[in-house]
Amino acid sequence: MFFVSLPPKHTMKFILLIFASLFLVYSGSAQKKTTLPQAPHIKQLNFLGEYEVPHNYKFKNTTVGGLSGLDYDVERGQYYAISDDRSDKNRARYYTVKIPVSPKGIDTVIFTDVTTLLQADGTPYPNKSENPYKTPDPEALRYNPTNNCMVWTSEGERDLGVFKTVLENPAITTITTEGKFIDTFLLPEQVLMHKEEWGPRQNSVFEGVAFADDYRNAYVSVEEPLYQDAERADTQDVNPMIRILKFDLPSKKTIAQYAYKLDPVAHPPLPLTFKINGVSDILWTGKDKLLVMERSFSTGRMACTIKIFEADLSKATNIKDNKSLKVEKAFIPATKRLILNMDNLGRYVDNFEGMTFGPTLPNGHKTLLTIVDNNFSIFEKTQVFLFEVVE
Repeated sequence: MFFVSLPPKHTMKFILLIFASLFLVYSGSAQKKTTLPQAPHIKQLNFLGEYEVPHNYKFKNTTVGGLSGLDYDVERGQYYAISDDRSDKNRARYYTVKIPVSPKGIDTVIFTDVTTLLQADGTPYPNKSENPYKTPDPEALRYNPTNNCMVWTSEGERDLGVFKTVLENPAITTITTEGKFIDTFLLPEQVLMHKEEWGPRQNSVFEGVAFADDYRNAYVSVEEPLYQDAERADTQDVNPMIRILKFDLPSKKTIAQYAYKLDPVAHPPLPLTFKINGVSDILWTGKDKLLVMERSFSTGRMACTIKIFEADLSKATNIKDNKSLKVEKAFIPATKRLILNMDNLGRYVDNFEGMTFGPTLPNGHKTLLTIVDNNFSIFEKTQVFLFEVVE
């Protein structure tokens, strides 16, 4: 220890300088300088392997299933998988998972923890019989290492019942890693629920979320076209346009919206009953670019058709102030490029709804992992696929 003798008039300046230096050292160590993984020039995705989680696998008094979103925590080497259980089988939750990967594939999937999602008052979310107006429909989850928090999305509800109408807006919510509520994003009017055919369709809203620009922004995708924007996808091209919303993370306000055109439904339904194609997840790959997962299903065929596209938003029109794409047609949608059609993998492909970049392979290539929402059905599989990213 040593002491410095200074004239009185310089003493305060010296003290302030010392405290300022200490503050910079402390804040620099407290704030993580984290960058998002980027892969702006993906040429192809090479399939490396898969793993199937046993049906109705039990973990810490919960039933594992409905895994609709997946994100990778690089620092801890673990994944977070959100369940779309609407507090029905168990309370709304996400799982912490270890998925060891190698060039040979996936050997196992190990569930290590489960975290309950909490409301603003600190209580778990209710199920439909307890309170249908506050029942969540979790679909997507991303971890933000810069503040050790998470963002998850809910599709809300649009139930025009005979005896009761339930209109619950979709939500984008920030939580701690312990599941505690922090706040919600401010939603634009286009995605608010209505009794009339305006706004989102039931169970077709916020399926995907992606952080971007080193956690300064976030994108959120709408699964199917809003009523005022376009018709639902069909086996023929009916110009089905969805919206991808861009948020400023500090303010949690929308700064842009972009139109994205869906592919037609991949296969005709047999019998002629139910068919769908929509965006089930998105992932940022670099400036103005996203990976977009389209999921198509038709009755009469157990497998889904999963396509992964690169969407380029750089020349797309900002449609933030466009109330109806059917009416205001002067806009340019995002361009898209097909990277992978899982129909070509030569294996059974189920209802994939989540994707994330994983660890780097020994050859320096990134990995991409995708996960299935099995809807807690005995007829569906909880699959995890591993891909090598070739740029």
